Amino acid sequence: MIHLKEVTPDNWRLELSVSEAQKNYVSDSNRLLARAWAYRNYRSNAFFIYNDDTAIGMALYYDYEEDRAYDFSQLFIDHRYQGNGFGLEAAKQMLELMRSDGKYDKVTLCYIDGNEAAKRMYEKLGFALTGDSDDDEIIMEKWLR
Repeated sequence: MIHLKEVTPDNWRLELSVSEAQKNYVSDSNRLLARAWAYRNYRSNAFFIYNDDTAIGMALYYDYEEDRAYDFSQLFIDHRYQGNGFGLEAAKQMLELMRSDGKYDKVTLCYIDGNEAAKRMYEKLGFALTGDSDDDEIIMEKWLR
């Protein structure tokens, strides 16, 4: 069963990674943790994704005050556990955390142009293209209402 566990001083050293083919599209655990620390003043929330007792991935969101939204900044499943629908289930749980938090009604995210798997997953979750981009990052948004 997929569930989230907050990153803490007791578990932050778990090592997870993406495949070589994905390194151009997705951050690894070290970059995710660095981003969580960099955005700590924006209520960053970093989580490990577990399948039962096994850590299989990570995810991060934080407040994007400028757009009055949550920034669903990072999500990855370790290369050993991909292709099982874990990312979709973890993303649903992350969105539920944001909805429960209730500070904003909107979530924004971006994916790297060419990462069609990420685009398809986010579209399944109800995200829509905004028409905006930031270099090679394509911006999407979803309303939580």
